[in-house]
Amino acid sequence: MKKILFVCLAAGLFACGTSDQKAADGSALTGDTKTGGLTASPKADAVIDTANFTKIQWLDSISSNLGNIKEGQVVEVSYRFRNAGSKPLIFASVSASCGCTVPEKPEKPYAPGEEGVIKAKFDSKGRAHGEAQKMVYVQANTDPSMTTLNFKVNITD
Repeated sequence: MKKILFVCLAAGLFACGTSDQKAADGSALTGDTKTGGLTASPKADAVIDTANFTKIQWLDSISSNLGNIKEGQVVEVSYRFRNAGSKPLIFASVSASCGCTVPEKPEKPYAPGEEGVIKAKFDSKGRAHGEAQKMVYVQANTDPSMTTLNFKVNITD
């Protein structure tokens, strides 16, 4: 009986792992028929295709001090940018250093000269009093492809 159970379990695991591949972010991978490679999405492709790189200009400081806030308060920080290059600006991902910070990822491509905003909300509920420094990681079709935005707050009673 144990042998039959083991064989069924092994066959099930083998069948599950043969064709449905996922990227690190959980999205389905698609095949590239020209190269035989796998990619996560067109946005991910834009970040690695140097022919489509553009320049991002941060219109505000990428480092902010939001001052004092009361524990439990939710604050929003904004980072304005401009596509200073000659190709469309595409954001592959925007993520935060922890779950208390939730960034909004721009979904559309930004034409050369076009401006936009990346916003992030920080929830101080349950956070220790004192200074908190948080990071927002932005990956786009720029060189370098990753930019770290950061802010700090002082959490009080």
